[in-house]
Amino acid sequence: MAEIEIYSTFMCPYCYRAKKLLDGKGASYVEIDVFSAPRRRVEMTERAGGKSTVPQIFIDGQHVGGCDELYALDAAGQLDPLLEGRAGS
Repeated sequence: MAEIEIYSTFMCPYCYRAKKLLDGKGASYVEIDVFSAPRRRVEMTERAGGKSTVPQIFIDGQHVGGCDELYALDAAGQLDPLLEGRAGS
């Protein structure tokens, strides 16, 4: 299974939707709350190429974007291979 990191904040509806999709697929992830750890927001912004909104999602170190991008990957049939750690297969 892939390593998933989600930078989020409490009560963010987009964060909730992204986590709900991943939960539905049985994927485990590390959630990084940038509200309670503001330094992590700086880290997130740097890793995400300047994007500062949440969520910002990384799968196996690859930035996939936010909630909309995660759902777009799923709709295109590209999310499951990423989650299984076999992107590009």
